[in-house]
Amino acid sequence: WAVLVAGALMGAGDMIAQQLVEQRGLHGHHCPRTLKMMAIGFCFVGPVVGNWYRILDRLIPGNTKVVAVKKVVLDQGCFAPCFLGCFLAVTGAMNGLSVQDNWSKIQQDYMDALMTNYCIWPPVQIANFYFVPLQHRLAVVQCVAIVWNCYLSWKANQM
Repeated sequence: WAVLVAGALMGAGDMIAQQLVEQRGLHGHHCPRTLKMMAIGFCFVGPVVGNWYRILDRLIPGNTKVVAVKKVVLDQGCFAPCFLGCFLAVTGAMNGLSVQDNWSKIQQDYMDALMTNYCIWPPVQIANFYFVPLQHRLAVVQCVAIVWNCYLSWKANQM
């Protein structure tokens, strides 16, 4: 279920990026791009993030404030930087970039995307790890991530 939600919300984020940020209009909407972003959500984002939350809950069990802070430090200090790099690499590959062009695009986009990540995710994750049961964490993140997915789609698809 969480994988389906992740795919659908990645697609929604891409549609928002194309229509509101890039202002392509319905006739200028690039449907293959939306389908690629949905596929990345189904096959990469959903499974990886869902499993990460299970691993994180085993590594640092509990739901006290201190536990939530520890989880956010591990999530944002270790997982987020790696995940973001992999996301950009997967998106570049799905967009048909050569290895060299993909690497250049990652170098161009990574730090800006990581800094934007740090503006959005730490407060969301503190609340998520403290208040939300494990089985609902991915859904909460993906709801907040509509805006994040819109940003990532726009960033990853700027050529």
